[in-house]
Amino acid sequence: MTIHSRLRRALAASSIGLAVAAGGLASASTAHAYDTGHTTISCKAVKVHKDPSKKSAVVGIAYRHDKVAYNQFAYKRAEKTWYTRGAVTRKSDGKKIRGYMIYDCANPYESNPAPKPPIPK
Repeated sequence: MTIHSRLRRALAASSIGLAVAAGGLASASTAHAYDTGHTTISCKAVKVHKDPSKKSAVVGIAYRHDKVAYNQFAYKRAEKTWYTRGAVTRKSDGKKIRGYMIYDCANPYESNPAPKPPIPK
């Protein structure tokens, strides 16, 4: 084996290790639990965010009794908050909004407050 091929292998191994480590750091702030189903908004109004964070852009507002087709839950460790990801269909104008909502307002149990999933470790 030549020095050139050893160097290529070492470089490839280190870049794979770095990619795996970076992927782990990127997903450390949120943990996802997948599920699918339908529910309704239980709060008077809730902001629908682009990402699971209170600081992310708001893409719309959902109101009580609007229908939600959810497909994912996310826990934001920095905020200690659960989010529901899905598509909201508003009753008032029929507009469909996709994004993340506070779990207490869009939960599969249609009650507020809802039993939350266990916090990921």
